[in-house]
Amino acid sequence: MPTAELTRGLDQKADPRLILALDVPARADAESMVERLGDSVLFYKIGLQLLAGGGMGMARDLKRRGRQVFLDWKLHDIGATVEKATAAIVATGACDLLTVHAEPQVMAAAVRGRAGQVGAKIVGVTVLTSLSQADVAEIGYAQTIEALVELRVRQAIEAGIDGIVTSPREAAIARRIGGPNFIVVTPGVRPGWAKADDQARAATPAEALAAGASHIVVGRPITAANDPRSAAFSVAEEMAGV
Repeated sequence: MPTAELTRGLDQKADPRLILALDVPARADAESMVERLGDSVLFYKIGLQLLAGGGMGMARDLKRRGRQVFLDWKLHDIGATVEKATAAIVATGACDLLTVHAEPQVMAAAVRGRAGQVGAKIVGVTVLTSLSQADVAEIGYAQTIEALVELRVRQAIEAGIDGIVTSPREAAIARRIGGPNFIVVTPGVRPGWAKADDQARAATPAEALAAGASHIVVGRPITAANDPRSAAFSVAEEMAGV
């Protein structure tokens, strides 16, 4: 990140569309990062790595602080298991967004598990942002990534979930089919000053939002910065006006 950015942030505001990926090994690491970020982030993602290191406790703590929580656990199992797992997670009250794999039976089971607790939104993971077209073919899919995402979006709508997760490059497909209220979460977002890392289908924050994303997920460009709070505000600045 440009050095000049490190001195800014006092008069800036957090953007609620920015989700910070707390991809750290333990709750103590997560708490330290949240403290460093302060008022620069309102929405946090807790993934599988932190799940094993006190993730649910961290989620409850974040909710007590008035933050939103994205449990990116990508539930994928038989319907009965997904239904019960979703019910248990939603009952904690510590979940604003929950991911499941975007397969019809899985998505429908998650909706049943959520029942009437509409405060928790369910989003289906379509094609991981680390996958290229060659990777998708190797898995066994004959469709292009775009065609596969379109299929998953239509299946998500049919199942009654609230949105999907896809790369910024397919966000326009999801927005076109899902309409204005459909949740479109885009990982693989990299600010203009950051490296792509292991993301095969990345875009900048402004590009992702312009394509139709309702939320963007950013991790290492912020958490690995010398000053995470200023880095988060820099990302929010790139998002402004889109």
